Amino acid sequence: MDGVRGQLRTWIRPGAVTAAQGLLIALLSLTTHVALFVLSLVSLLLIPVFGVGFALFPVATALVRLCAGLHRRLAGWGGVELSTPYLPAPAGAQFGTWRRFRWVVTDPATWRDLSWLLPGAVTGAICLAAFALPLYGLEGVLGVPLVLHLTVGFGYGPFWPIDNLAEALLCFPLGALILVGGLAAGRWLVWLHLAFARFFLPPTRTAELALRVRQLTVTRAETVDAQAAELRRIERDLHDGAQARIVALSMSIGLAEQLVGDDPEAVRRLLAEARETSGQALAELRGLVRGIHPPVLAERGLAGAVRALALAVPLPVAVTVDLPGRPAAPVESAAYFAVAEGLANVSKHSGASRAWVELGHTDGRLTIVVGDDGRGGADAAAGSGLAGMGRRLAAFDGTMVVTSPAGGPTVISMELPCELSSPRISPSSGTG
Repeated sequence: MDGVRGQLRTWIRPGAVTAAQGLLIALLSLTTHVALFVLSLVSLLLIPVFGVGFALFPVATALVRLCAGLHRRLAGWGGVELSTPYLPAPAGAQFGTWRRFRWVVTDPATWRDLSWLLPGAVTGAICLAAFALPLYGLEGVLGVPLVLHLTVGFGYGPFWPIDNLAEALLCFPLGALILVGGLAAGRWLVWLHLAFARFFLPPTRTAELALRVRQLTVTRAETVDAQAAELRRIERDLHDGAQARIVALSMSIGLAEQLVGDDPEAVRRLLAEARETSGQALAELRGLVRGIHPPVLAERGLAGAVRALALAVPLPVAVTVDLPGRPAAPVESAAYFAVAEGLANVSKHSGASRAWVELGHTDGRLTIVVGDDGRGGADAAAGSGLAGMGRRLAAFDGTMVVTSPAGGPTVISMELPCELSSPRISPSSGTG
């Protein structure tokens, strides 16, 4: 019995979600599409009239794009990812300016959205059946026709009106049949709308390439800046640390050479100081090397290196790893330092009692999650270490999403496209 209930639950729940999705699509299509199309058409026709259309058409386009964006969100809710196709606005493209009008008119996505409005209204209206049919079937299952027959003689299905009690009782199996059929048909109706929208709402191949070039330009500039900052850090650490100690070591040895025949005791003290200074310089050089590429990462891989990081954090850190192999060395290094920065933020700012790190690999992407149960409020745009993590990942086409409401928890989700090598036998997990 429990198995049957579980199967019904797993079948009905997606159907209910699809019914709700169909209702939202239908309401959005029926209430906005025609109005937006008329507004856009009127604004275009008003361009020769005192230039009114120059200011009105970008406003209409912004509303159309808002509507299309809502449909893309609804498509994502249904498992169909539709990327945003619009070209970025140029500097100074304010509403009411020629620059704004030109940007809107020259963007191919503007005309694709307009050509989609009316046909999309038709397919969106059809999605109303994805909600109406299951609702109508549910009425029969719940016995609504029976109650209405006993009160006002209401009809249901083929029985209109219901003339006797037997016809009213037949509404129960008939309602179940309509409910099941409506849930099954609703998926196809919503899929039809999304498949049609897939012809218009995603970016074209040319637009994708243009957006990709812009993204690569931005990430390349960020990578150059990050590398320059890293070189300055290495130079500063060498100048202020190891280099200063090596200079002091050289002076001590030189002074010892001068005193070797006159004051052996002073020479011994100078040599002891030189030995201590050389040890400190060596330790600083090792620390600098670990900051460039940690030896633990090369020796134990990403999983072992992350566990070592977790052990150094002054609170319990659960580490879960599901990696069937090792990423390329540059990706592995970027992931390691991203986790290190995330755990450092947990230690310094979160006030958390516990934290967790999850590593996995799905569909050619390395996924990393760093979370804690602290006070929340982390903001990657505030110029903190989170911004540096985002720049480091962007160099490898990686992404980072920070979810940190006030009161917590804070969850940093990162993804890096990569392939793995040297497969292991099984995943593992542990606690630091």
